[in-house]
Amino acid sequence: MKNLILIRHAKSSWEAPLIDNDRPLNNRGINDAHQVSQEIVADLPKTFIVWSSTAKRASETAMIFMQNMQCPVESIIYKDDLYTFDSRQLQKIIKSCNNDYDNVILFGHNEAITDFVNKFGDRYIDNVPTSGFVSIAFDTNNWENIAKGKTLKTVFPKDLK
Repeated sequence: MKNLILIRHAKSSWEAPLIDNDRPLNNRGINDAHQVSQEIVADLPKTFIVWSSTAKRASETAMIFMQNMQCPVESIIYKDDLYTFDSRQLQKIIKSCNNDYDNVILFGHNEAITDFVNKFGDRYIDNVPTSGFVSIAFDTNNWENIAKGKTLKTVFPKDLK
């Protein structure tokens, strides 16, 4: 069994004239990331690896989640290729995961995340919002063979307000 948790980065700021990769979280994003991360702690597997896009908004979201999960932020594995909006690229990255790991928590971007959860999950989601959490289980022991899985849980900021 392989379990994948996809988390879209929290709401980011457009105020400063920065390149897209350098945009930080805004206050709403910080608050939403704290709320969602505190809500999902009980639903996390006991062991997992954490991958994050190198974009500032994704890495800041990952740090907030890790702190609230009481996990060392140093364990986050940053991957340049997770800075993608293409679900085919995201699928390729996930399928390349080492089979020694059964549980992956991934911080990334839309449209890739919404497209991925609709292709591989069993529940249609119109749009995974910023700070959105989606957990999918796959009945396989090989990441390369993941196919249609079961969407176990979703947590979106609007559900907590």
